[in-house]
Amino acid sequence: VKIIQNYIEIKKYKFKKRDVIKPNLIWVRSIHSIYNPLMAIQVLYEVRRKMPLAKLCMIGPVKDNSIDEINRLINRLKLNNHVTVTGKLEKKEWTELSLEYDIFINTTNYDNHPISIIEAMALGLPIVSTNVGGIPNLLRHNETAKLVEANDVSAMASQIMDYLSNDDERIEISTNARKIVEKNYNKDK
Repeated sequence: VKIIQNYIEIKKYKFKKRDVIKPNLIWVRSIHSIYNPLMAIQVLYEVRRKMPLAKLCMIGPVKDNSIDEINRLINRLKLNNHVTVTGKLEKKEWTELSLEYDIFINTTNYDNHPISIIEAMALGLPIVSTNVGGIPNLLRHNETAKLVEANDVSAMASQIMDYLSNDDERIEISTNARKIVEKNYNKDK
């Protein structure tokens, strides 16, 4: 078996060192039930209990009717002014928009080797992800990201709060993640 890793053109991803962050969360996936987008809304709700100014941007094309469930949950939890759903954006658009956000969350229930996570690593976004599929082969807990079990809203919210309160660890983790992308997932190599 020969494994050919996903890769990106690293020069297209400007690393942003996030010395000071806010609870501004970004989620980038297709809006489909397998990526568990409802969990992102639930995580925001949990984070807002301690950080009322928290916000979430969800970027991705709508692929199933889970968008209806997302909108119902946003309304029920009164998060209308705190969640932005952009739909599909071109890569350049979403990477530029990412400069306004500080923590990348990945809530998927199934995955292999997502390019969106590689891109977040390259951009310097601290990552909190579910620990499913091939993600543990891409990310290491407390080294290049924070990992939680699938559907564990409380754990994801807790890891986000940890990033918000521990600047040195957050900067080290996001810097480590960028180095891994440069070494292992760079198209030039």
